[in-house]
Amino acid sequence: MFSSSFLYICPNTFSVLSPSITSFSLPLFFLIMVKQIRRYALFQATPDSEFVKETYGGYFNVFVSAFGDEGEQWDLFRVIDGEFPRDDDLEKYDGFVISGSLHDAFAEEAWISELCSVCQKLDVMKKKILGICFGLQIICRVRGGKVGRALRGPDLGLRKINIVQEMIEPGGYFGEEVPESLLIIECHRDEVLEPPESAKVIGFSDKCDVEIFSVEDHLFCVQGHPEYNKEILLEITDRVHKIKYIEEECVERAKRTTQKIEPDTRRLHILCKNFLKGRSHLV
Repeated sequence: MFSSSFLYICPNTFSVLSPSITSFSLPLFFLIMVKQIRRYALFQATPDSEFVKETYGGYFNVFVSAFGDEGEQWDLFRVIDGEFPRDDDLEKYDGFVISGSLHDAFAEEAWISELCSVCQKLDVMKKKILGICFGLQIICRVRGGKVGRALRGPDLGLRKINIVQEMIEPGGYFGEEVPESLLIIECHRDEVLEPPESAKVIGFSDKCDVEIFSVEDHLFCVQGHPEYNKEILLEITDRVHKIKYIEEECVERAKRTTQKIEPDTRRLHILCKNFLKGRSHLV
Protein backbone atom coordinates (compact mmCIF):
# COMPACT_ATOMS: atom_id res chain seq x y z
CA MET A 1 0.00 0.00 0.00
CA PHE A 2 2.82 2.39 0.87
CA SER A 3 5.56 0.79 -1.21
CA SER A 4 6.01 3.86 -3.46
CA SER A 5 6.45 6.24 -0.54
CA PHE A 6 9.28 7.23 1.74
CA LEU A 7 8.48 5.84 5.18
CA TYR A 8 9.74 7.55 8.29
CA ILE A 9 9.30 5.27 11.27
CA CYS A 10 10.17 5.98 14.88
CA PRO A 11 8.80 4.48 18.12
CA ASN A 12 5.00 4.80 18.31
CA THR A 13 4.92 6.87 15.11
CA PHE A 14 4.32 6.05 11.46
CA SER A 15 4.60 8.79 8.82
CA VAL A 16 4.03 8.42 5.11
CA LEU A 17 5.78 11.12 3.09
CA SER A 18 5.62 11.67 -0.64
CA PRO A 19 9.03 11.18 -2.31
CA SER A 20 8.40 14.20 -4.55
CA ILE A 21 8.63 16.56 -1.56
CA THR A 22 12.34 15.77 -1.12
CA SER A 23 13.15 18.20 -3.95
CA PHE A 24 12.27 21.21 -1.75
CA SER A 25 14.84 23.06 0.31
CA LEU A 26 14.97 22.03 3.95
CA PRO A 27 13.22 25.06 5.55
CA LEU A 28 10.41 25.01 2.99
CA PHE A 29 10.10 21.24 3.41
CA PHE A 30 9.35 21.61 7.10
CA LEU A 31 6.91 24.46 6.48
CA ILE A 32 5.01 22.30 4.03
CA MET A 33 4.98 19.30 6.35
CA VAL A 34 3.69 21.36 9.27
CA LYS A 35 0.93 22.74 7.10
CA GLN A 36 -0.12 19.61 5.22
CA ILE A 37 0.39 16.53 7.38
CA ARG A 38 -2.82 15.20 8.88
CA ARG A 39 -2.32 13.46 12.19
CA TYR A 40 -4.18 10.49 13.64
CA ALA A 41 -3.80 8.35 16.75
CA LEU A 42 -4.55 4.72 17.51
CA PHE A 43 -5.65 3.90 21.05
CA GLN A 44 -4.57 0.27 21.20
CA ALA A 45 -6.55 -1.56 23.86
CA THR A 46 -5.06 -5.01 23.36
CA PRO A 47 -1.51 -6.37 23.51
CA ASP A 48 0.12 -7.61 20.32
CA SER A 49 -0.04 -11.36 19.93
CA GLU A 50 3.13 -13.18 18.91
CA PHE A 51 1.48 -14.07 15.61
CA VAL A 52 0.57 -10.46 14.78
CA LYS A 53 4.02 -9.22 15.79
CA GLU A 54 5.77 -11.78 13.62
CA THR A 55 3.42 -11.46 10.64
CA TYR A 56 2.51 -7.76 10.59
CA GLY A 57 4.84 -6.09 13.05
CA GLY A 58 1.96 -5.45 15.49
CA TYR A 59 -1.67 -4.36 15.39
CA PHE A 60 -0.59 -0.76 14.84
CA ASN A 61 0.62 -1.68 11.35
CA VAL A 62 -2.63 -3.54 10.68
CA PHE A 63 -4.66 -0.42 11.48
CA VAL A 64 -2.44 1.99 9.55
CA SER A 65 -2.52 -0.30 6.51
CA ALA A 66 -6.32 -0.36 6.69
CA PHE A 67 -7.05 3.31 7.39
CA GLY A 68 -3.92 5.32 6.61
CA ASP A 69 -3.23 7.41 3.50
CA GLU A 70 -0.06 8.86 2.07
CA GLY A 71 0.95 12.16 3.65
CA GLU A 72 -0.40 11.36 7.14
CA GLN A 73 1.22 10.77 10.52
CA TRP A 74 -0.13 8.05 12.78
CA ASP A 75 0.83 7.80 16.45
CA LEU A 76 0.37 4.81 18.73
CA PHE A 77 -0.84 4.99 22.33
CA ARG A 78 -0.99 1.64 24.09
CA VAL A 79 -3.85 2.62 26.37
CA ILE A 80 -3.98 -0.88 27.83
CA ASP A 81 -0.55 -0.06 29.31
CA GLY A 82 -1.62 3.38 30.49
CA GLU A 83 -0.23 5.35 27.52
CA PHE A 84 -2.36 8.40 26.69
CA PRO A 85 -1.71 11.71 24.94
CA ARG A 86 -1.47 14.79 27.13
CA ASP A 87 -4.56 16.97 27.24
CA ASP A 88 -2.77 19.83 25.49
CA ASP A 89 -1.83 17.47 22.62
CA LEU A 90 -5.38 16.36 21.80
CA GLU A 91 -6.04 19.33 19.56
CA LYS A 92 -3.13 18.32 17.29
CA TYR A 93 -4.98 15.28 15.99
CA ASP A 94 -7.50 15.12 13.16
CA GLY A 95 -8.96 11.83 14.35
CA PHE A 96 -8.65 8.87 16.69
CA VAL A 97 -9.25 5.12 16.40
CA ILE A 98 -10.04 2.86 19.37
CA SER A 99 -9.19 -0.81 18.82
CA GLY A 100 -10.83 -3.97 20.05
CA SER A 101 -9.87 -5.67 23.31
CA LEU A 102 -10.36 -8.81 25.36
CA HIS A 103 -11.33 -6.53 28.25
CA ASP A 104 -14.87 -5.43 29.09
CA ALA A 105 -15.78 -1.86 28.18
CA PHE A 106 -18.07 -1.75 31.22
CA ALA A 107 -15.26 -2.64 33.65
CA GLU A 108 -13.77 -0.15 36.11
CA GLU A 109 -10.08 -0.83 35.56
CA ALA A 110 -7.97 2.31 35.84
CA TRP A 111 -6.92 2.43 32.17
CA ILE A 112 -10.50 1.89 30.97
CA SER A 113 -11.75 4.72 33.18
CA GLU A 114 -8.95 6.94 31.85
CA LEU A 115 -9.86 6.02 28.27
CA CYS A 116 -13.47 7.01 28.94
CA SER A 117 -12.29 10.31 30.40
CA VAL A 118 -10.14 11.08 27.35
CA CYS A 119 -13.01 10.17 25.01
CA GLN A 120 -15.33 12.50 26.91
CA LYS A 121 -12.87 15.34 26.29
CA LEU A 122 -12.60 14.44 22.61
CA ASP A 123 -16.38 14.31 22.35
CA VAL A 124 -16.66 17.83 23.73
CA MET A 125 -14.00 18.93 21.26
CA LYS A 126 -15.97 17.27 18.42
CA LYS A 127 -12.89 15.30 17.43
CA LYS A 128 -13.53 12.36 15.12
CA ILE A 129 -13.39 8.98 16.84
CA LEU A 130 -13.70 5.66 15.04
CA GLY A 131 -14.65 3.04 17.61
CA ILE A 132 -14.12 -0.60 16.65
CA CYS A 133 -15.58 -3.48 18.72
CA PHE A 134 -14.42 -2.59 22.27
CA GLY A 135 -14.04 0.96 20.93
CA LEU A 136 -17.71 1.03 19.92
CA GLN A 137 -18.67 -0.12 23.39
CA ILE A 138 -16.49 2.55 25.04
CA ILE A 139 -18.17 5.29 23.00
CA CYS A 140 -21.57 3.84 23.90
CA ARG A 141 -20.63 3.99 27.59
CA VAL A 142 -19.23 7.52 27.34
CA ARG A 143 -22.40 8.70 25.62
CA GLY A 144 -24.71 7.21 28.26
CA GLY A 145 -25.66 3.92 26.60
CA LYS A 146 -25.47 0.47 28.16
CA VAL A 147 -22.98 -2.30 27.36
CA GLY A 148 -22.91 -5.89 28.57
CA ARG A 149 -22.57 -9.54 27.61
CA ALA A 150 -24.05 -10.30 24.20
CA LEU A 151 -27.62 -11.49 24.62
CA ARG A 152 -27.29 -14.13 21.88
CA GLY A 153 -23.81 -15.23 22.89
CA PRO A 154 -20.33 -14.54 21.45
CA ASP A 155 -19.96 -13.92 17.73
CA LEU A 156 -16.88 -14.99 15.79
CA GLY A 157 -16.65 -15.33 12.03
CA LEU A 158 -18.16 -13.54 9.06
CA ARG A 159 -21.53 -11.87 9.61
CA LYS A 160 -23.91 -9.99 7.33
CA ILE A 161 -24.76 -6.51 8.55
CA ASN A 162 -28.03 -5.03 7.31
CA ILE A 163 -27.77 -1.31 6.54
CA VAL A 164 -30.63 0.98 7.62
CA GLN A 165 -31.11 2.81 4.34
CA GLU A 166 -33.15 5.73 5.69
CA MET A 167 -30.26 6.68 7.97
CA ILE A 168 -27.84 7.08 5.06
CA GLU A 169 -27.42 9.99 2.72
CA PRO A 170 -26.35 8.88 -0.78
CA GLY A 171 -22.93 10.28 -1.54
CA GLY A 172 -21.96 10.34 2.13
CA TYR A 173 -19.52 8.02 3.88
CA PHE A 174 -21.02 5.02 2.11
CA GLY A 175 -20.56 6.47 -1.36
CA GLU A 176 -23.09 6.99 -4.13
CA GLU A 177 -24.57 3.50 -3.94
CA VAL A 178 -25.51 2.55 -0.38
CA PRO A 179 -25.30 -1.25 0.03
CA GLU A 180 -28.19 -3.15 1.53
CA SER A 181 -25.72 -5.21 3.55
CA LEU A 182 -22.02 -5.70 4.29
CA LEU A 183 -20.05 -8.80 5.26
CA ILE A 184 -17.73 -8.11 8.16
CA ILE A 185 -15.47 -10.11 10.48
CA GLU A 186 -16.88 -10.36 14.00
CA CYS A 187 -14.99 -11.24 17.16
CA HIS A 188 -16.81 -10.21 20.35
CA ARG A 189 -18.65 -11.51 23.38
CA ASP A 190 -20.02 -8.13 24.56
CA GLU A 191 -22.38 -5.77 22.77
CA VAL A 192 -24.43 -2.58 23.03
CA LEU A 193 -27.54 -3.39 25.05
CA GLU A 194 -28.95 0.14 24.89
CA PRO A 195 -27.53 2.66 22.38
CA PRO A 196 -27.05 6.26 23.51
CA GLU A 197 -30.15 8.42 23.06
CA SER A 198 -28.23 10.60 20.62
CA ALA A 199 -27.07 7.66 18.48
CA LYS A 200 -28.33 6.73 15.03
CA VAL A 201 -28.24 2.97 14.54
CA ILE A 202 -27.06 2.46 10.97
CA GLY A 203 -26.46 -1.30 10.92
CA PHE A 204 -27.80 -4.44 12.62
CA SER A 205 -27.57 -8.21 12.17
CA ASP A 206 -29.48 -11.30 13.18
CA LYS A 207 -26.95 -11.71 16.01
CA CYS A 208 -26.57 -8.13 17.24
CA ASP A 209 -29.07 -5.24 17.22
CA VAL A 210 -26.38 -2.52 17.11
CA GLU A 211 -23.63 -3.28 14.60
CA ILE A 212 -22.95 0.30 13.47
CA PHE A 213 -23.98 3.60 15.03
CA SER A 214 -23.03 7.24 14.68
CA VAL A 215 -23.40 10.28 16.91
CA GLU A 216 -23.56 13.65 15.17
CA ASP A 217 -20.76 13.87 12.61
CA HIS A 218 -17.77 13.03 14.81
CA LEU A 219 -18.41 9.59 16.31
CA PHE A 220 -18.66 6.49 14.13
CA CYS A 221 -18.67 3.02 15.67
CA VAL A 222 -18.51 -0.51 14.25
CA GLN A 223 -19.00 -3.67 16.30
CA GLY A 224 -17.15 -5.84 13.78
CA HIS A 225 -13.54 -5.62 12.64
CA PRO A 226 -13.02 -3.91 9.26
CA GLU A 227 -9.26 -3.97 9.89
CA TYR A 228 -8.99 -7.76 10.27
CA ASN A 229 -8.46 -10.41 7.63
CA LYS A 230 -9.46 -14.06 7.95
CA GLU A 231 -5.95 -15.09 8.98
CA ILE A 232 -6.05 -12.75 12.00
CA LEU A 233 -9.58 -13.86 12.88
CA LEU A 234 -8.67 -17.56 12.95
CA GLU A 235 -5.56 -16.93 15.06
CA ILE A 236 -7.61 -14.93 17.59
CA THR A 237 -10.34 -17.57 17.59
CA ASP A 238 -7.89 -20.33 18.49
CA ARG A 239 -6.23 -18.13 21.10
CA VAL A 240 -9.40 -17.09 22.94
CA HIS A 241 -10.66 -20.67 22.83
CA LYS A 242 -7.53 -21.83 24.66
CA ILE A 243 -8.19 -19.37 27.49
CA LYS A 244 -11.83 -20.50 27.59
CA TYR A 245 -13.42 -17.24 26.44
CA ILE A 246 -15.47 -19.16 23.87
CA GLU A 247 -16.81 -22.68 23.36
CA GLU A 248 -15.75 -25.15 20.67
CA GLU A 249 -18.90 -24.48 18.64
CA CYS A 250 -17.87 -20.82 18.23
CA VAL A 251 -14.53 -21.95 16.86
CA GLU A 252 -16.19 -24.27 14.37
CA ARG A 253 -18.63 -21.59 13.23
CA ALA A 254 -15.85 -19.05 12.73
CA LYS A 255 -13.88 -21.48 10.59
CA ARG A 256 -16.96 -22.55 8.65
CA THR A 257 -17.97 -18.99 7.71
CA THR A 258 -14.53 -18.16 6.35
CA GLN A 259 -14.31 -21.09 3.95
CA LYS A 260 -16.53 -19.91 1.08
CA ILE A 261 -17.10 -16.15 1.42
CA GLU A 262 -14.98 -13.04 1.83
CA PRO A 263 -15.57 -9.93 3.96
CA ASP A 264 -16.31 -6.63 2.20
CA THR A 265 -12.86 -5.41 3.20
CA ARG A 266 -12.32 -2.75 0.55
CA ARG A 267 -15.74 -1.19 1.04
CA LEU A 268 -15.35 -1.21 4.84
CA HIS A 269 -11.92 0.43 4.62
CA ILE A 270 -13.30 3.16 2.35
CA LEU A 271 -16.25 3.72 4.69
CA CYS A 272 -14.03 4.14 7.76
CA LYS A 273 -11.51 6.30 5.89
CA ASN A 274 -14.28 8.51 4.51
CA PHE A 275 -15.43 9.14 8.07
CA LEU A 276 -11.97 9.78 9.49
CA LYS A 277 -10.94 12.08 6.66
CA GLY A 278 -14.22 14.05 6.70
CA ARG A 279 -15.32 13.02 3.23
CA SER A 280 -19.01 13.98 3.31
CA HIS A 281 -21.39 12.96 6.12
CA LEU A 282 -24.28 10.84 7.35
CA VAL A 283 -27.86 12.05 7.66
